This record gives sequence, structure tokens and C-alpha cells, in this order.
Amino acid sequence: MTDDLELTTDVIRALPKVSLHDHLDGGLRPSTLVDLAEDAGHELPTTDPEELGEWFFNAANSGSLPRYLETFAHTTAAMQTADGLRRVAKEWVLDQAADGVVLAEARWAPEQHLTKGLTLHEAVDAVAAGLTEGMDEARLDGVEIVASQIITAMRHADRSPEIADLYLDRRDDPSARVVGFDIAGAEDGFPPSKHTEAFARLRENLANITIHAAEAAGVDSLRDALTQGAQRIGHGVRVVEDIDLSGSIPRLGRVASFVRDHRIPLEVCPSSNLQTGATSTDLSQHPVRLLDELGFTLTINCDNRLLGRTSLTAEFQSLVETFGYELDDLKRFTANAAWAAFTDVSTADRIIERLHTFPTVGD
Repeated sequence: MTDDLELTTDVIRALPKVSLHDHLDGGLRPSTLVDLAEDAGHELPTTDPEELGEWFFNAANSGSLPRYLETFAHTTAAMQTADGLRRVAKEWVLDQAADGVVLAEARWAPEQHLTKGLTLHEAVDAVAAGLTEGMDEARLDGVEIVASQIITAMRHADRSPEIADLYLDRRDDPSARVVGFDIAGAEDGFPPSKHTEAFARLRENLANITIHAAEAAGVDSLRDALTQGAQRIGHGVRVVEDIDLSGSIPRLGRVASFVRDHRIPLEVCPSSNLQTGATSTDLSQHPVRLLDELGFTLTINCDNRLLGRTSLTAEFQSLVETFGYELDDLKRFTANAAWAAFTDVSTADRIIERLHTFPTVGD
């Protein structure tokens, strides 16, 4: 029986978890960032790893997505070589594995990593090599994890058709580990419909699409993402603005109803939402509980582990402590993520079977 199982940090860490929304350039180890920045000749706020981690956390707590995004100038500057990208990707996988994650999708924007002469394809290959090395090293330690990459275009730039072609070109090569397409960056003022050419091409070719929406902008951004073909929504928490809570029974608007009734997965990142001002700065006021109770398909994610000084275990732990969630709830969120992942059904089935049998002897 698991009813009496205390949800300690160790128990939650042992739970097989799925990470769908975790940026490669937002999850570096501070010590690695110090090394790579020195090699690149890039000046950091401090070269003490502990102090640097604290700096990123404090800098990200601005309540503004644009200011939050400014911190990436440091991480991307240090990720401009094949060796650097490979190291970051490898460590990204190992850190996920150490946190009990069994399936992880790393999203990142290759167009931001070309200043030292890499081509888009070379950058993607470097990350793929790092992901593979990370999986292999984890396996030697007896830990199985599946890691892949989501190719992201920057929504304020004009390279999305080229990045869409990059995704389509590499998705059929198993060694590239490319599984999806995304747009990211400053959301307000840069709607998905700015990239209609890219999304039309992707839809025609049956692409896997997730789009950042309803984080720094509201319901119109979410509607726009859906019309462009999003199968998942990055964040999506401002869908709550399309729910009338003035009466005794919540009334869902057309967009909110569509998202819920079509079971569009929301990649909710609680700690990040507090940092960027997408929701209240108090987790107890975050709409995750309301959306869950109303039947939305929720997945829980970290967004940027360096900036949030977080992990998927920590995100789950916070939900347990704040909302009283139990093990079955954490399993449900994880099953949602397994089914929503850009992976084959057999991989999702294996993860869900592990959830059914957790905890087992040794967990």
C-alpha cells in the first residue's frame, strides 16, 4: 500500500518523472558556465560557482519575462562551440537522471549558438552527441533515461522557416535525437502568427509542435498558438483569464474550453511562473490547482533549473507542500507528460507501467 507513504524529497526523487519543458541554456551547472565563459573570453558577474548560481536566481526574480530572458546572454555566450554544447548537453542529461527523470526533452535555439562559426546542423549534432553521451554514462551507473531535443526558433527573429526546415531535415535521423519544434523568447508583441510560413510547412509535414504561449501574453496568444498547430502549450497558465470565476460555477470561454476538452497538454512551470510574473508571486495563488480541478491536462516542469534554482523533484515537493497533493497526483501529472511527450507509444507505456508499480523494493 502507498497511502501511508510519506512524500519526502527522497521518495519524490525516486519517482520516475518526465520533463517536457526544460531549456538547455537555462540549466547549466554554474561551474561549467564558469569554465566555458573563460574559454570564450566572456565576462560573468562572478566566477565563483556558488555566487554565480545565486546571481542567476536573484536576477531572474524580477517579475518580468523580458528581464528574466536577459540572463541568457551569459549562458548562450558560453555555448558557442561544439565541445561546449556537447558538454552542456551531457551534463544536462546526467543532472536529469540524478533527479529521477526517465524521459527528458531539451529545448534550445540553435540560431543563438553560431557566433564562433558553427552551422545550424553542426550545433544540432553537437547537442545530439552530448545527449547520447549523457544517456550512455547514466546507463553505466544503472540508470535508464531517454533524452531528446526540441529545436526552437526565436519569435522576435525572422529565421523560423529555416529552423523549421532544420527540424524537418533532422527528425528522421535517430542519431540527431530531434523530436519537436518550438518558438520561444519575448512573447508579448511577437505572436505565433508572425511565423505562419514556418508553421504551415510544419503542419503539412505532420510535425511535433509545442509553442510558448499564455505566459507573458494572454488568451489571444494562446488562441494564436492553437491555430498555428500547437499540440502542446509551453506554460499556458494565463488560460485562466478565459475562465469566469464570478459565479458559483466556473464558466470556461471558448479558448479555455477548447484547451480542456481537446486535452491540449499545458507545460506548467510553477517556480518560473512566479519569477516572470506570469502568475502571482505566491505559489498558493498559482492557478495550477484550479486548472487541475477543472480537468485541464497538466504537466509539471522546471523551465530553467539554473535560473529557478530548482529541479523537477523540487517542483513536485512545492506542490505537495502548498496544495496537499499526494503520490497519485504526482503520478497523474507524470502520466500526462508521458503521453504528451514527443516519443513512441512503447516508451510512454513503459514509463506508465513503472508509475503503476512505484514504489517497489529498492525505491
